[in-house]
Formats: sequence, structure tokens, C-alpha cells
Amino acid sequence: MADTERQRTRARAWAAEVDAARRRAGLLLPGGLADRTAWLGRLISEWALAEVAPGRLLPWLPVAYGIGIALYFAADREPAAPAAAALAIAGAATAFVARRRAVPFAMALGFAGAAAGFATATLQTARIDHPVVRFQTAATITGYVEVREERARSDRIVVSVQHIEAFRLNPAPQRLRVAVRKGTAPAVGSFVTFKAHLAPPLEPLRPGGYDFARDLYFQRIGASGYVLGSIKTALPAQAPGLSLRYAALLDGMREAINQRIHALLPGDRGSIATALITGKRNAISDPVSDAFYVSSLAHVLAISGYHMAVVAGIAFFFVRAVLALIPGLAVRRPIKKWAALAALGAGAFYLVLSGASVSTQRAFIMIAIVLIGVMIDRPALTFRTIAIAAFVVLLFTPQAIVHPSFQMSFAAALALIAAYQFGLPWRADADTPHAVRIALWGGREIFALVMASLVAGLATTPYSAYHFHRLAPYGVLANLLAMPVISAWVMPMGILGVLTMPLGLDAVFWRLMGDGIDWMIIVVLWVAHLPGAVGHIHAFGTGPLLLATAGLLLLCLLRSPLRWSGAVLAVAAGMWVLALPRPDVIVASDGQAAAIRDSDGKLAVLHNSRDNFAIKEWLMADGDGRDPKDAGLAGEVRCDAVGCIGRLADGRLVSFALSVEAFAEDCARAAIVISPREAPGACTATLVDREVWRFSGALTLRRSGDRFVVNAARPPGYERPWAHGTVEPAPAARAAPDATPRPVDREAGD
Repeated sequence: MADTERQRTRARAWAAEVDAARRRAGLLLPGGLADRTAWLGRLISEWALAEVAPGRLLPWLPVAYGIGIALYFAADREPAAPAAAALAIAGAATAFVARRRAVPFAMALGFAGAAAGFATATLQTARIDHPVVRFQTAATITGYVEVREERARSDRIVVSVQHIEAFRLNPAPQRLRVAVRKGTAPAVGSFVTFKAHLAPPLEPLRPGGYDFARDLYFQRIGASGYVLGSIKTALPAQAPGLSLRYAALLDGMREAINQRIHALLPGDRGSIATALITGKRNAISDPVSDAFYVSSLAHVLAISGYHMAVVAGIAFFFVRAVLALIPGLAVRRPIKKWAALAALGAGAFYLVLSGASVSTQRAFIMIAIVLIGVMIDRPALTFRTIAIAAFVVLLFTPQAIVHPSFQMSFAAALALIAAYQFGLPWRADADTPHAVRIALWGGREIFALVMASLVAGLATTPYSAYHFHRLAPYGVLANLLAMPVISAWVMPMGILGVLTMPLGLDAVFWRLMGDGIDWMIIVVLWVAHLPGAVGHIHAFGTGPLLLATAGLLLLCLLRSPLRWSGAVLAVAAGMWVLALPRPDVIVASDGQAAAIRDSDGKLAVLHNSRDNFAIKEWLMADGDGRDPKDAGLAGEVRCDAVGCIGRLADGRLVSFALSVEAFAEDCARAAIVISPREAPGACTATLVDREVWRFSGALTLRRSGDRFVVNAARPPGYERPWAHGTVEPAPAARAAPDATPRPVDREAGD
């Protein structure tokens, strides 16, 4: 009670001081409109000056640093490393010169942070520069297996190439990733020889879609494909390097744990258990995996701050409890600090065991800062904690900023810290009789869980909608039902299983863990089948996402009433998304598939001669929950031996020409002609043939009056290390030069 009264006294004193300052500045009781405008300007200036006070700028440094990295990835061409480094030096010099003036220093510091982030990303790309294949080919490969991934239908391996033989393979990749038959993947560290079909890393399946090639480039993977025949192992001419031996040792340990778990927990139970313990989650069946995403519990499968906190927390309290049983140590020694050191070691072991993903790195850094704060008697759950964690992650892996794992984990952590520091009800006075009674009933813990789920869910909604085109209306319900069991039962049993595994006493703990996982599966499947459980939303560009991110940062990092401007930006981002038009025609990057928007406003598959991967992505991006195998996706499209034809909502025809003979008729009748071939001659329709899509990648076309606005995955002049362009300009979707052309605009993209 005394502490609470002192806090209230300080709050009243602070309010009185602010009121007096505003009265002295003439900020109260304004008169006319001019006076009120001046009053508002002075008030906003006062708030702005408070936001750049000493100690307030540190959380904004990683934000500026991240903006610089984002600008690097937004560039059409690769920046010159010396120019980027010079810009960073100039930014640092500017900040040093302006250090004695508050507002100029804040602006200069932001510029310096952005320039440093831009230079970091540029230098990182130059450092890992490696060849990327340009054409499909068959090859004979010899090399070391560096990574092995278990999946639901097949497995994958990443191979460090020692020797490769192939026709038309220039340049040769240094590392590649290939799919293998289920259960045939060699162990990490194996020296293997096999034949494979190789292709360039997959391009975006639609303009603005996820860039798989960029992701693989930063993993130093220059080709992907699948194995032809069997894989042969052999003895290498020389022993593998230290890093490969370490990877083999770690993978062997993880694989031993996984095999033990699957022997006792078959099916999805074992796959979820391995996801929680070793981070290998690709073997979960599609229905259960989708249910985790729909119910907003997918964060449980990706090892992040929650898992790291549970592991470190259990280690901390267990070690401290054991040491407290020894009176001599409990009285004379700092057993709390010893327990923090043990918890730090447990977190480091879990980081290594789980594969050290970006979200796990962020979680470990934050947990490490908190535990080090305990060891040096300093509180550490602050914005500075997450700022340091973000800066460290971006310094070593700047490419993480475009990955959904980074965006969602930091958004959730930032929102939770802000909610904690700004005083959500779980920090309310616990000394009142009603509060004590509620706490004894567990009401406070339940309320805190609900609020934490709500805050984290709202913070991650823009990123979930952008990357996965889904909303989770029942996320709070699923978290409320599942998280207590995961925290109090599933994770502790898993930790005990790992600890007792060397003694052979682990079986009972894995089975108990499986019982808790059964409850998780029941919850996610039940929630996923509730009415309206799947909230589909159509794809939108980076503009609304950046606006929503700015709103989140303002709401969380500002302390004055200016922070409510973040809510305005968040609402504006949502309205922007709802106002965006959707494309009328989509063409795959290889010209083999296309879809149109017909009279009912839904996509109809115009042609698809390959698998349904691209069609599935298009439907998800359109906010359409239909299955790609649904026969109704053809709509009113009609096909024959030479091609297919469909009708847009305005009645204009779109053709997919499969043969040379189809061009003559379709070019005269259709508004748009699409083909995997190259047109033999002139065409009066808007033409998307081989000459167009092989330069531009995937395309979308949108009606705008009599025009078709074209958006390309690779705009003209786009040239990055992971997406090589061509020396000749990419042609627009074209019309015949000897006929009256249909007007076509080219759009830079969202």
C-alpha cells in the first residue's frame, strides 16, 4: 500500500508540474480560433520535444536501421558497395556535427541509422556473392550433405557441391537444394553422388508475391530441383571441414531426439513434439498445419520468445529451488544470480538444438539481456531490450527484415512490452481484497493471457494478412484454451524428456507430452471448424503494410499523446487495403498457367498444364478459400485442342493459345491473348507470349477503362543478384505494329 500511495503522490506532483508549465507557456484556456491554433501548435511542439529528450531515441535507432535495409531491398538495381559505405560514413559525420541540437540531432541520427542499414545490407550481399543458375538442366552432382529437412510428402537436402557435370550450366552453383523421396535423405555430413534435375530458384508466383529466389540466395543456394534415381554415398577424398563436422554432430543429436519421439508418438503428435523441441516442423500433416494457422496458434510451432521464456524460466526456478534447499548457500551466496546463469546456459542449448531460426535468435538475445540484468541487479524488460535484439539480428542477418518470422515476432514482442510498460490491468494494485480474491481464483492469470493474446494478435494482424492472406477471428479463444496446457504441461514434459533421455527414463515424459499435444490438436481442429473461422483477405502491396507498421511503432514507442496518431495510421492502412483493386488476369512466370476474373468476381483458371502450386497461391492472394483442385475453378472457360477462351466481367474475351493455328483467330477476336509460345506474327490484341513473360516473370493485368494496366514481377531494368535481368529491355504486353494498338500502361507495382 505504501508503494502505491507513493506512486499516486508522484503522479499528482507530475500532473501539477505539467499544468503549471502549460499555464506559464499560455497553453491553457485559449481564446479565438487563431489562439487555439497557436495553442495546438505549441502543445504539439512540446510533445515532440519530449519525444526527442535524452534516452527516448534509442528504440528508434533499429527502426531507422531497418528502414535503410528495406530501402536496399526496394532498389531495382544492386547498389555499389563503396557508395553505400560512403553514405554511411557521411551519415555518421552529420550526426556527430549536429549532436548539440535536439531536433537536428534526432533527424541526423535517423539518417545515419538508415544509411548504416543500407550499407550493411549492401555489404552483406557482396560478402555472400555466389553463382545462381540461369537455365534448367540435368546434372550429375558430387558433394557433402549440409542440411536435411523432413517434410510431409518428401524430404529435402542441401548439398555443398564439390563437382558437377551438366550441359549448359554456366555458372555452376556452389550449393543447391533438391527434393528426395521420403525416407531416403542421407545424413548430414555424408559425401554423396546423384543425378538431379536443376532449375533456377523459384521466382515470385505473382507480382508482389514472396520472392523464393531472394530467400534462397541469402542461404547461399544457387539452384533447386529434385533427385533423379538413387543417391549413392562414398568416402570423400579429404575429411570435411570443422563447420560440417559440427553440423553433422548437431543434426545427429537432433535426429536421435526426433527418432525417439516418433517411436513413442507417431503421426502428428510426434511431428508437433519435434517442432517444439528441435524446431523441425515440416512433417506435420496439411490439415493439422492449416488448423494451427487458422486458429492463430501457428506461433507455437515456430520456436520463439514464448518457448525460450518457458525453457529459461523452468531452468531458473528449478536451479534456484534446489540451491535454496542448502541453507549455507541460500543465506551467504547469490543463488538468484547463479540460477540466472544456469537459465542462460539452458537457453543457449535450446537455441542450438532448435536450429537457431531468426525468431529464436531474437528470443535468446532478449532472454539473455533479461538474465544478465538479473545477474547485475538491473531491470531489463524495456524497449532497450528489444532495440538491442533487433539491431543484433539485423546486423548479422539484414535479409531477415523481409521475412514474416522477423516481422511477426518483433511486432508481437514490441506490442507486449509497450502494453506492460503503459500499465495494462495485469499490473494493477494487488493489495485490494477483490484483487487478492481474483488472483487466488486464477482470474488475473486468465485475464493476462487474454490480454496478451489480444495485444499480440492485433500487432501481428497486418503481417499475417500480408504474407498469408488470413485473419484469425478466434485467435484469443484458441490461445486461452491451449496456452495454459502448453505452458504447464507440454513444454515441461518435453524438457524432462530431453534431460532424462541419456538415462533411458524419458518414455513416460514423451507420452505425457503427447497427451497434452492431443489437447492442442483438439483445440485447433475445433476452432478451425467454427463458423467464420477462416478470415480471407486479398493481397495488398507494401504501401499499406508500411503504413500499418508506422502506426504500430508510433503507438508503442511514443509516450506523449502523439502516440495516438499511430491508431489513425493503422485505420488508414486498413481502409487503403479495402480500396485496392484486384487484378483481372494473372499469368504465371513460365507462361504455362493463367487465370481470369469472370462475371461473378472470382478467378477462373484459364489454363493450367502443370501442378497447382501457382493456382493455390493466386487463390490465397485473392482472398478465395476454394481448393485448387476444385472443378468449378474453370468457370465459363471453354477449351479445345488448340487453346482456351474465357470472358471477363465486361464481356471482353481472353484467349490462351496452345498452337500456332490459334493465334490467327484469337488475335482478331480476343482483347488479350496469352501463350507459352512466341507469336508467329502481328496481333491486334494485347499479347502476353514467350517474348513477354520470359523477360517480365509473372504478370497481372487490370482493367482501367479501355486500357489494361500491366504489373510485372520483374519490372523493366530490374537486376539483382538473385533475379538476373537481360541486356535488352523487357517488352510490354504488346500489340501489332501494323494495326491500331490497344493502349497499355505499365505500373511500377504496389
